[in-house]
Amino acid sequence: MRRAYIDTNVILRFLVNDPPDMAAEAAQLFQALEDGKVILVVDDIVIAEAVWVLQSYYHHQAADIATTLRDFLLQDGIEAEEKATLLQALTLYETRNIDFADALVVVRMQKREIAHVFSFDTHFDRVPGIHRLLPANFSSLESEQFEQ
Repeated sequence: MRRAYIDTNVILRFLVNDPPDMAAEAAQLFQALEDGKVILVVDDIVIAEAVWVLQSYYHHQAADIATTLRDFLLQDGIEAEEKATLLQALTLYETRNIDFADALVVVRMQKREIAHVFSFDTHFDRVPGIHRLLPANFSSLESEQFEQ
């Protein structure tokens, strides 16, 4: 079976059905996927870009975006290097109202058992078990504060 990477623009054309000619081409590809004729490989950055475009340009709600992209990732014939991580990040993005990129960072932090992140972004404060630190506080911290 043939395998190929898929770019964000093909996914988006299919999801938003716009413009119609590109959406029709994308639909043919997804029919081939459904028929088992192709395996599509999706990179993390493609999902991040899809979230960003659906939210910022098309003004879709986080719950709708997360549901749609989870359904996409769970289709037979869709491969992702860290599919479970992407699915967890989509759930975190939806339930904690944080940027998808931050959600992806949080899931990776949790997998590595790292609880501290240096950031100015307060979204991290919405996730239990994650401790956001300001860069200016580094010099006053003792190493034991970084222990889990």
